[in-house]
Amino acid sequence: MTSARAGRGRLGAVPSAEVPPVTLVTGSEAFLAERAVAGVVRRARQADPEADVSRVAAADLTPGAVAQMLSPSLFAASRIAVVEGIDQADDALAEALAQVAAAPPDDVVVVLVHPGGVKGKRLLDTLRRAGVAEERCDPIKRPEDQVGFVEHEVRRHRGRVEPDAATLLVEVLGSDLRALASMSEQLVADGDGVVTARQVAAYVEGRADVKGWTIAEHAVTGRTAQALTELRWALATGTDSVLVVGALASSLRTLARLAAVPRGYRDADVARDLGVPSWKVRVLRGQLRGWTPARLALALQRVAEADLAVKGASSDPALALTDAVLAVCDARA
Repeated sequence: MTSARAGRGRLGAVPSAEVPPVTLVTGSEAFLAERAVAGVVRRARQADPEADVSRVAAADLTPGAVAQMLSPSLFAASRIAVVEGIDQADDALAEALAQVAAAPPDDVVVVLVHPGGVKGKRLLDTLRRAGVAEERCDPIKRPEDQVGFVEHEVRRHRGRVEPDAATLLVEVLGSDLRALASMSEQLVADGDGVVTARQVAAYVEGRADVKGWTIAEHAVTGRTAQALTELRWALATGTDSVLVVGALASSLRTLARLAAVPRGYRDADVARDLGVPSWKVRVLRGQLRGWTPARLALALQRVAEADLAVKGASSDPALALTDAVLAVCDARA
């Protein structure tokens, strides 16, 4: 983050590293942007609990309204102004915001939010040249970075998370940072400060997609009894057959892609190509043992047939799904 010039007056008494007079929040990850804005507002109100807070969309703002929004209030000594969507600012409004960044009014904290992209780039460049503080809120796309996000969230709530637990949470919830943050907080609150894989598994046990991946893992490693037990339980508790078929197909396709990787590739390169964390490459290599290209193709064909069956081509989708699981287990064995 780039330091900005300190404001004066009551809010100016707070160190500029904590509450810069102007903060630019950029990036398309809405959850992180909301958190960044809330953080600036919270720190500013710690400096002045009576500060007046206003939020407005740039599309609804005029240069005259900017001056009014930042002018002294009869009811509060200081003001906090959040302008969202500054990519929608026209030339006149962009000039007004640039002037605010160049010479912030006393006792005002301004937060300017840009959702990312090329629109409004001239204004972004102007604000950056003015030396405003910036908080980047870009999406977290790599699975290993998402695991790191979970670990950070647990630490935020004074907890500790086992690596397997963080990984499992990402596998279940994917790239939904809002869900990852919420679940991390809940797990710390309900536990003894240490988040374990067993605890995560207990929390997500009822999710249908988790049951599908559990069945698929047993099937592709040839554990027939475990796969059928999990399948019967899933069907008995109302799990959609389509989710199970999808998990089977995804697992087999990943193994087929791994089988096509030339020898000598580093795990990090393979992980990037497959879109999985580096540690999971070792797990997938273990699952691939016992498979041949011909058997993988056969298993994929049977799962494709099951996919048609559970989507209406069969009068007994449960039987078709059971046959598909057995076919995958047999192909692996």
